Amino acid sequence: MKCPPLKITILGTGTSSGVPMIACSCAVCTSTDSKDKRYRCSILVESSTTTIVVDTGPDFRSQMLMAGVKKLDAVCITHHHKDHIAGLDDVKAFCYFQEQPMTVYATPLTQDAIRREFAYVFDKQKYPGVPDIRLELLTEQPFMIGNIPVTPIRVWHLRMPVMGFRFGDFTYITDANQIEDDQFDKIKGTHTLVLNALRHEKHISHFTLNQALEVAEQLDVPDAYFTHISHQLGKHADVGATLPLNRYLAYDGLQLFFP
Repeated sequence: MKCPPLKITILGTGTSSGVPMIACSCAVCTSTDSKDKRYRCSILVESSTTTIVVDTGPDFRSQMLMAGVKKLDAVCITHHHKDHIAGLDDVKAFCYFQEQPMTVYATPLTQDAIRREFAYVFDKQKYPGVPDIRLELLTEQPFMIGNIPVTPIRVWHLRMPVMGFRFGDFTYITDANQIEDDQFDKIKGTHTLVLNALRHEKHISHFTLNQALEVAEQLDVPDAYFTHISHQLGKHADVGATLPLNRYLAYDGLQLFFP
């Protein structure tokens, strides 16, 4: 499946608490650097005709306004933790203006959670103004959204399966601490990888920064950006200065282009 030229916008790079974290007065949370202000993780994938969002966390509304998104064709959900689905209700604006349901791709586990968390959306007698959501089964099989080919990549978040996604020369993986060999093969050949790197200290279900660097080296990707960053990792400028060539901390609003 040939991929058209893409623009990727990083909408959020923070961990589940966001940065700054509520009630925290650490150096990162009180930083004046805009790159230390991190919404919950999400990306926007755009071709000339198709627009996709990966994850609708608690900051989804603000992210859509920040990026000036006027049209949205589909949502892909990595997994059902609240920091990745809590803002799903706000797709109702797109349903209203586009006069059609919003297609949401999710695994059976995530679909079950969405039906529980947003039960009112699926009532037979719908309250006026609720979003019109059409759930589509997300498996490990590649598929198309508009003119954009999507390759799902299953990773592990401790014992929870999480879906990463490859769009042409770009691969996005968040909330992972293990990638099996058969899924590694799906990533190989990627030009740019965005991968979670929570903090320096070991974590039960997320890659540390050093582990994320090792994954990027194993895959031999030309460029790697790190996301799902907690305030424990340190300031953007300080950490960025320590990274190897072509390895970067992602930040909210970062745009990447793939011809």
